[in-house]
Amino acid sequence: MKRFDWYDEIHRLDAEADARRITFVLGAHEFPWDMSQALGLALYRTYAVPSIGGLLGDTEEFTDRTQHRYDDTALLLGQMLRHGFEPGRGRDALRRMNQMHRSYDISNEDYLYVLSTFVVMPPRWLNEWGFGWRRLSEHEIRANTNYYRDLGRHMAIKDIPDTFEEFYELFDSYEREHFGFSEGGRAVSDSTLDLMLDFSPSWQRPVMKKFTMALLDDRLTGAFRYEPASGFWKGAAKFALKARARVVRFMPPRVEPFTEDDNPNIKSYPDGFDPSRIGTFPAKCPVPHDLRTVEVSGSRDRVPAPGEALPPEKRGAQQGEQV
Repeated sequence: MKRFDWYDEIHRLDAEADARRITFVLGAHEFPWDMSQALGLALYRTYAVPSIGGLLGDTEEFTDRTQHRYDDTALLLGQMLRHGFEPGRGRDALRRMNQMHRSYDISNEDYLYVLSTFVVMPPRWLNEWGFGWRRLSEHEIRANTNYYRDLGRHMAIKDIPDTFEEFYELFDSYEREHFGFSEGGRAVSDSTLDLMLDFSPSWQRPVMKKFTMALLDDRLTGAFRYEPASGFWKGAAKFALKARARVVRFMPPRVEPFTEDDNPNIKSYPDGFDPSRIGTFPAKCPVPHDLRTVEVSGSRDRVPAPGEALPPEKRGAQQGEQV
């Protein structure tokens, strides 16, 4: 393959009918690392909204089981992107996510804001900040927008914007109006940053902490009451990421897709998982009849007991294969 073969394939596809395929190619072939960073920042931003950060803090999922929560989020979203919303693993992942969300009193406005972060942050990372080896085209931005609009419809979100520009306006205005400090949001932020640092060798963590903080804009650091990064570290982070982008531009294209299965930072289910058996099971949430659960300390939520990510029949088959 040549460097722009995926680009050419994307632009032969339809931005609406083939939105999921285009979004998958962008994330699994063209920009696997960049899209992961952009979407990670997208979710992280939502903690600065007190109604979101406070709820996540109350569940204690992001503070007591940070690795599991990171893994569950990445795996469920990844299954939907890979398999779509038709019957199968994609629909199972969608149903699991909706079950969790509907167990809490979440406003449509908060749902819309979270959805907007997924639409806005990839173009911001790749185009506005210039951290990608190439820019996203208008065709690609439109397809990415259409995919998340479709996801929003499957989540029963109302009043979904039609265009990227409308999403961007919603994203910006919602942050200006709603960003603020909450104890829960700060606790979730601290735990998430600690997890991100754990992904690096111990000797790198002091530098990585400064590097990570340099990627947070003043709106975010103000909401969490963090000390803003210095001008030196902000400049160093931008220089390093743009230098990386120049190197990646001359690398061969990724032929095999990079998916959540290949992510070494996802560690909770080394033997595999069933999308319907991961995540949390709040008080109002139905639990599969053969799934053993345990209570999360300090909350009413329950989570799968160790070893329950696969149904019994699959665990038995897997053990037979190992023998």
